[in-house]
Amino acid sequence: MRAAKRSAGLLLVRGAGDTTEVLLGHMGGPFFAGRESGAWTVPKGEYGPDETAWDAARREFTEELGLPPPEGPVRPLGEVTQRNGKIVTVWAVEADLDTAAFAPGTFTMEWPRGSGRMREFPELDRVAWLGLDRARELLVTAQAAFLDRLGEPSAEGP
Repeated sequence: MRAAKRSAGLLLVRGAGDTTEVLLGHMGGPFFAGRESGAWTVPKGEYGPDETAWDAARREFTEELGLPPPEGPVRPLGEVTQRNGKIVTVWAVEADLDTAAFAPGTFTMEWPRGSGRMREFPELDRVAWLGLDRARELLVTAQAAFLDRLGEPSAEGP
């Protein structure tokens, strides 16, 4: 049996109470084109046994947004298991990032399938600050648990 893939990410948070917003990314590529619900994610990516989840979360933030991860108070939000079996670990970081310089990383895949043509797509095709209610509507279902955990007391740091 194969081990589950693991992914780690940073959920940027700004504001408080009714004005709380989180920074999410819309997944790029042909599978998510034209979709909104379930097509948004915490900026994250896979990592292997030679890297810590915290280091991977920071690296992936830079790869997916083309921006360095901001400094700010950090809170672990724990793990969720997505429907595809991937285990996702996330930290909340309090920061107000200007997304004007967003420059996503890319991935290559055969498209259309079976065509033999390789095409490049952005990992995230856009990012946005969203209120918690709207974020919950758009996020990959399992990741909504991270929004719930924002209101819970927890330990500090990675």
